Amino acid sequence: MNTHVTLSRREVMVGVAGLTFAFAARQPVGAAVIAADTSGQALTPWVSIASDGTITILSAATEMGQGSMTSLPLIIAEELDADWDKVRIVPAPPFEKIYGNPGFGGMMYTAGSNAVTSNYKNLRLFGAQARRVLLSNAAKTLGVAESELTTEPSLVVHAKSGRKLSYGEIAAKAEVPAEAPAVLPEDLKKPAQFRLIGKDVMRAELPRKVNGSAQYSIDVQLPGMLYGAVVRAPVEGAKPERFDEAKVLAVKGMVKTVPLPWGVGVIAETPWAAFAARNEIERTATWSKDGNAWGFDSEKGLEAFAKTALDPDAKATDWFKLGDVRAELPKAASTFAAEYLCDYAYHAQMEPLNGVASVSPAGDTAEIWCGTQSQTMAVEATAKALGIERDKVKLHDTLIGGGFGRRGPRDMDFLVDAVMLSKAVGKPVKSMWTREDDVRNGRLRPLSAHHLTAGFDAAGKLTAWQHRLVGDRVTPFIDPVRYNAAGKKDFILMLGADAKGYDVPHQLVEQVYQDTGVRTAPLRGIGFTANKFATESFIDEIAHRQGFDPIKYRLALLANTPRARAVIERVAQMAEWGRKRDGAALGAAYIDYSGTQIGTVVEISLNRETGKIKLRNVWCAIDCGVAVQPDNVVAQTESSIVYGIGLALTERISIKDGAVEQSNFYDYVVPRNSDVPPMHVDVIQTDNHPTGVGQMATPTITPAVGNALMAMTGRRLRHAPFTEERVKKALS
Repeated sequence: MNTHVTLSRREVMVGVAGLTFAFAARQPVGAAVIAADTSGQALTPWVSIASDGTITILSAATEMGQGSMTSLPLIIAEELDADWDKVRIVPAPPFEKIYGNPGFGGMMYTAGSNAVTSNYKNLRLFGAQARRVLLSNAAKTLGVAESELTTEPSLVVHAKSGRKLSYGEIAAKAEVPAEAPAVLPEDLKKPAQFRLIGKDVMRAELPRKVNGSAQYSIDVQLPGMLYGAVVRAPVEGAKPERFDEAKVLAVKGMVKTVPLPWGVGVIAETPWAAFAARNEIERTATWSKDGNAWGFDSEKGLEAFAKTALDPDAKATDWFKLGDVRAELPKAASTFAAEYLCDYAYHAQMEPLNGVASVSPAGDTAEIWCGTQSQTMAVEATAKALGIERDKVKLHDTLIGGGFGRRGPRDMDFLVDAVMLSKAVGKPVKSMWTREDDVRNGRLRPLSAHHLTAGFDAAGKLTAWQHRLVGDRVTPFIDPVRYNAAGKKDFILMLGADAKGYDVPHQLVEQVYQDTGVRTAPLRGIGFTANKFATESFIDEIAHRQGFDPIKYRLALLANTPRARAVIERVAQMAEWGRKRDGAALGAAYIDYSGTQIGTVVEISLNRETGKIKLRNVWCAIDCGVAVQPDNVVAQTESSIVYGIGLALTERISIKDGAVEQSNFYDYVVPRNSDVPPMHVDVIQTDNHPTGVGQMATPTITPAVGNALMAMTGRRLRHAPFTEERVKKALS
């Protein structure tokens, strides 16, 4: 998919002003599909309509299996009143002034489950403006007042005379105004009028995935292309000192070794030759001791984190404050405290990292093919690596076989590998990471320790809540630009650490900053995965200690949050909460994730001899406001649940002497088919502004499983994941 689109100055100004409509001659293409290229006349910012009625809509979101490439154009099509079968979707070029994500400061960035929620209002406006231009032109053609016209799918209708004009007919002779027509919020459709939003359509990219024609960056083939691999330092910041280059160059098919600041690259005629050469480097390479992580041991490090969390003198910064915990907690009639621990975890995306680059022999232009969560960062990282201006970089944005946060670092390490290797030979190079490369050089969910304290008044009411979090830094490492822009707040680490939604008048969340030197990154669910394990386990503990049913206790604390109560009541009904089960137990969790309300109940059984927890059912109720594609919301929630099962039971990374110990799926264990239970998801449709769904269920699974285990055994597991060894130890 070529996203290098030339926009004229007028098209840019029109796009910035908000008008996202254009007309162009196109060939018929049939049903809604993802277009492979933007042939013919150059597109203006968002919509083109051909004389045959074909509608081309650009999508600014990266497609990594979450459906955004369908959902965003569908929002435009709704207000445009387009016939969806006539829509073709094209990836938008890296032009932030028009296609930037408002939720990420205008960068083209798909992450945080915010593509729909950030773009929803603007895309509806753009679609309505396009429709208004159609109506204006049709009024002139028919010689009637614009107010007498209405639209049906891809038709303008004059009811009085019974005449109709197709969008294609209007497009053939249309005049596009220099300024976007004014559209007010009250001019937009009411939810009851939606034809596409809230209804299920086929995701545009799925047929190509099924028939094998979908292109990922690993599929790209170019004339004269070579293959690359990189041996990266085992510890972030280390540099290569020496390796046996003679043995490396002796590998059949080897072309060249390339020294890099972070390792050694090899270029070969085939991927297998590149991998063999890479292996020779691994066997003989020695590394400098630069970097903070040398000597770090995650097991001992987590013990130190836990001690620091208990140390009132450890320097902390306030992340979130409500009321005055420091004044009120000492006045509490009683208090209760608990600690929780979380290991490092790896993204485990289906497609290992890779990228393709073709740098000119002079090094002054570059063409790149990659699956990236940020078109902006891909172009900027390439330009920076070569020392050229970003308009000298041409991006081909491909599909992604899973992102989960790993394909969104500002330095785009996996892509820059290809760029630097291509520069070294002046030919196209495909750089490929093996699964072992991907695991050992993973950027991980951070290690964290949590100390929570609750204060109660004389009647037992929860009045004060303090959460002290000691965690490995994330945002300063993965994206220092956004870290500084956020006032040096590590939001990737800290989000979800509060008790949002619950009626607790005094709350304080503190961060104790740690920097182990280990590579970290956002992972699906970001800070919520660890932080909600702590907070939702703590709520459950309080309920048990005070003799309350955990569901009823949550409902009491959510008396002033009706949407939250609705998802908890619904999921309890779905799971038949309160019905006694033989050999099984239920556990619940609730979170408010960036406005999305989600309640989860899991049913587990336990093999006490092996310590293996088995999920028998998962029920989930989700209110994400307007569900643009309800069936896709279900699919994303199911995917989130499976991801959460891995984080709850088996997925952990350990570090020895600063390096990752695991290497593949035999020692980094993701859920197998046999581990996945029946999943029951209910989407509660409301007219609230749509919020995210891509990762919202993931953080609920670990606390729900831990709470179920507590209900079954009376033992509380405080260290995630709940491996079989940890379960057996807790039961002994």
